[in-house]
Amino acid sequence: MILVTESFWLWQFLGRLHPLIVHFPVSLLCVALLLELIGWRRKSTDLRAGITAIVWIGAIGSVIAAALGLLLANQEDYGGNILAVHQWSGLATMALSIVTVFALRARRMRLYRGALLVTVLGVTLAGHYGSLLTHGEDYLTSVLPFDKGVDRPESSDKRFAFVSSNSQKLTAEQVTQLNLEVRTILAHNCYNCHSASKMKGELRLDKKEFILKGGEHGPVIEPGDPEDSELIRRIKLPTGHKKAMPTKGKRLTEKEIALLEFWIKQGAPWPDGPEKSIYRVAALEPRLPEIPVGPAALTNPVDRFVNVYFKENKLGWKKPVDDRTYIRRVYLDVIGLLPTPEQIQTFTADARPDKREALVKELLSRNEDYAQHWLTFWNDALRNDYTGTGYITGGRFDITKWLYAALKTNKPYNHFVKELISPTKESSGFIKGIKWRGTINASQRTEMQAAQNVAQVFLGLNLKCASCHDSFISDWKLDDAYAFANVFSDTTLEVNRCDKPTGKMAGRRILFKELGEINGEAPTEQRLKELADFMIQPKNGRLYRTLVNRVWAQVMGRGIVEPVDAMDNVPWSQDLLDYLAYDFVENGYDIRRLLYTILTARTYQLPSVGVKDPEQLMASDFVFQGMVRRRMTAEQFVDAVSLAFNPIYVDTSFAEKLLPATIKKEAPFPRASLVSNDPLLTALGRPNRETVSTSRTSQANLLQALELTNGTRFNESLKYGAEQWKEKYPSSDSIVRELYRRALGREPVPKEMAVAQKIIGPKPSVEGIQDLVWAVALHPEFQLIF
Repeated sequence: MILVTESFWLWQFLGRLHPLIVHFPVSLLCVALLLELIGWRRKSTDLRAGITAIVWIGAIGSVIAAALGLLLANQEDYGGNILAVHQWSGLATMALSIVTVFALRARRMRLYRGALLVTVLGVTLAGHYGSLLTHGEDYLTSVLPFDKGVDRPESSDKRFAFVSSNSQKLTAEQVTQLNLEVRTILAHNCYNCHSASKMKGELRLDKKEFILKGGEHGPVIEPGDPEDSELIRRIKLPTGHKKAMPTKGKRLTEKEIALLEFWIKQGAPWPDGPEKSIYRVAALEPRLPEIPVGPAALTNPVDRFVNVYFKENKLGWKKPVDDRTYIRRVYLDVIGLLPTPEQIQTFTADARPDKREALVKELLSRNEDYAQHWLTFWNDALRNDYTGTGYITGGRFDITKWLYAALKTNKPYNHFVKELISPTKESSGFIKGIKWRGTINASQRTEMQAAQNVAQVFLGLNLKCASCHDSFISDWKLDDAYAFANVFSDTTLEVNRCDKPTGKMAGRRILFKELGEINGEAPTEQRLKELADFMIQPKNGRLYRTLVNRVWAQVMGRGIVEPVDAMDNVPWSQDLLDYLAYDFVENGYDIRRLLYTILTARTYQLPSVGVKDPEQLMASDFVFQGMVRRRMTAEQFVDAVSLAFNPIYVDTSFAEKLLPATIKKEAPFPRASLVSNDPLLTALGRPNRETVSTSRTSQANLLQALELTNGTRFNESLKYGAEQWKEKYPSSDSIVRELYRRALGREPVPKEMAVAQKIIGPKPSVEGIQDLVWAVALHPEFQLIF
């Protein structure tokens, strides 16, 4: 029996004080800026004592408000991008207010006034996103006159297209589509309170007979008459009304209400026969599509499938990137390092027609470099780290030696997966190194985490929602999650719904019954062996599609399916995904061979595509045109600076503890993938790896800007390197040329040379060299993979 405790009431109470407390420092800091402007205009110091007191109180209040805000975020059901922006902008504002206080105390008035201005701007930004979090994303814009009648992004959804065609009788296909869309709305907005797991008011809305029956107060719909339907009346009540539905969460949009009204007006059709899933479920079995016939120049199968896609979308093939762009791109994607100026020169001078294929083969054969780069990708996905929560208590242990050896020797992926699910001693950290988190609640106990992580990493499947209740985003049920978790458990777990024991047991079974039946009575070790054997079967096409999609996303910037953890979503090319997965299995589960196929395709060699809004990458109407331009990862950036200018990490002792000392001989500096996380790597996007992380954002952020501007490790490394370069290169001209060659792989153009020489001066100074290197390191040509 597991003791499940709810959040301590005091933390919930204090967290809910955040909206009350936060307005106090907001108003004080704004008043301080206003008084400062008045004093500056009057050239008077009469207000100084009052302003000082207000700034101090405002800064202290901001610290308290930030602390309460963090409590609130962790105690309540908040989430999403708006929360992240509100949280980080609030923390940044708190930090700025502290800077303001210290600048005022030091009487550095210009810094103080600038910091105060930026603090108030930060307060405004944080407050804006706080209001969006509380009142909805269109809270501010919905009252504007030009916002009326303008379609929200969701209103352009094709699913609402036939609502306007209510003058004619719907076809059978339209009835089915309408029914699916209605059930989608009900699933996302109503099933939390009105489904098999919970029947508030004795009302269920998940099946035809229950909807028509209604609840304890009678029917909720009148087929043919939406105006007289209680369901419509409730969802149209104003927010805050005690009978408004849904009682929690986001209210239905006008378009969703219109679709429900249209459905009822049509007689609330609900086709008879077997219930069709309202969610797409990808095929499990493998499939080998026929390679399309294409131009003779397109010999790589990837290009043949992409050629068909381009024709369907009326796109043409663009000219491949030049040699300098290609070598830099493929170096970073295969081994995570920049090519040296000599390597670039040799490659560009090579006249062989197959030199790009030869380059990829050579890079893939550099076992140590390959392993040290791809270690980052797998560390993120397998929650493997070197320090952090759990290591002190012994509740967590790493799999670094096993993982590094697997990558170095190119272990076949089926064996790779098998040794993680049915682990050896060295590989057991993925499955067994989960207990350090403890039992936060029933849906996060050790065995359930194992089930969630295996499903997410290897099958691209989200079980987290179904670990608490029947999922609202898929057809997976609570019993499915518990049955899979029981495979990893020494005892049979009692099913808990939303942390409340149900008295039911779910047995033991694999998620996809087509793969095999687990012996529920066998010991845990035997069950894990059975599970591993079932999972890696060639007929489990989902396992191999998931891996292929992850590798494609890693080198192309966007998966064939997105998000990469939602493999039931529609791929932009089903044939390409199926072919690569089938070919991967047929050719020995060889990840390096898969990479060779992708990296030598003309598709990979297309010019990169810039995306202004990251949300475009997740859009259902995404159109593939080539590799998505992206920032280097934290590890790639740090290694690039180390190779081009000066090693950021110099102590090899930590890396040598993790892996054999031969690594020291292979690399001129410790690779960032082998060092413990720190503020620099965190700011650049390296996750803490306390949970599975299968993608990183490529967007710049405030934390990154602050660390690259004022961070100790980065700036001390630049300063030390500048001292060495000053001794080694006596002239400005030689410093600029060498830096451009190493960092950007080219000579500076005359205009760049003039600006750079101006920065470092005719007689190079340490400060000037440091400033120039900093500027080049932040240059898009250095930071981005084109």
